Amino acid sequence: MINKIFNGLEPGAKLTDKIEQVEENIAAETTERDSIRDIILGMFKNNKLTLVAVIVLGIIILMAVFAPIVAPHDPNEIHFGEELQGPSGKYLFGTDEFGRCILSRIIHGSRISLVVGFVPTIISMTVGVILGLLSGFIGGVVDFIIMRLADIMLAFPSFLLALLIMYTFNPSLLLLFVALSFVSWAGTARVVRSQTLSFKEKEFVEAARSIGVRRWKIMLKHILPNCLPSLIVLMTLNIPSSIMTESSLSFLGVGIQPPQSSWGLLVNRYRRYIFEIPVAALAPGLAILIVVLAFNFLGDGLRDTMDPYMKD
Repeated sequence: MINKIFNGLEPGAKLTDKIEQVEENIAAETTERDSIRDIILGMFKNNKLTLVAVIVLGIIILMAVFAPIVAPHDPNEIHFGEELQGPSGKYLFGTDEFGRCILSRIIHGSRISLVVGFVPTIISMTVGVILGLLSGFIGGVVDFIIMRLADIMLAFPSFLLALLIMYTFNPSLLLLFVALSFVSWAGTARVVRSQTLSFKEKEFVEAARSIGVRRWKIMLKHILPNCLPSLIVLMTLNIPSSIMTESSLSFLGVGIQPPQSSWGLLVNRYRRYIFEIPVAALAPGLAILIVVLAFNFLGDGLRDTMDPYMKD
């Protein structure tokens, strides 16, 4: 394998030219895999639930992006004399105690719920990837310190830790991002570390080391791309986890605060109308259920497609 990577080098070439030639050979050896188009088509062909999940998530994301256009009413507009009305042609899901359109509030609430799902996940995974790469590649004291910090984080129930952070400080959207990111990086760091330990013993990494390629370049250019399939699947699992955590915190009153609204906050506010207007109490919870299931089905489809051990 190493001989194949070093084949074709020009004897009189400069060291920098040799490094570039070897890196091109390494890239050629490590990119012999299905194209993105083939992966996507294969995923949809072998798993119909994944296609349904993508369609559902696409509709919900578009609904959130174009909420001011899609929503039939202003979510904060008070309609006097129309309080606590049941479903009708004007208000499909009825109105709350202030006469506000419940459907419009659910549509606008999707914005906060999805942002809380994506932003903390991206932040925590970025931190986890960096720490995991350093831990697995450098090893030694660095590995010991990072992994012990990860063990400490994993020893605490993540929801209770996020609850403590939100309860101690003044609840806000920014603090919610920090809390969810703080409790979620350890799992990603462990996954990246285990894969880094595996890949750093491969021939293409040894070849890069032998010609003096810098550590950070090996980690970012040769190891990290090989970790992407696992990270993509992990992301589809972390996003619904963040949405569920935010919904639970908002339900307890320490998450999103009015006048902002999320699905978890709406469940908390409308649960008192479970008998008068059942759809008002059930719709936000059903929206959470649909999004979480869709992300889980998408993650299953990506795992089955990208994991070579899951293929026939």
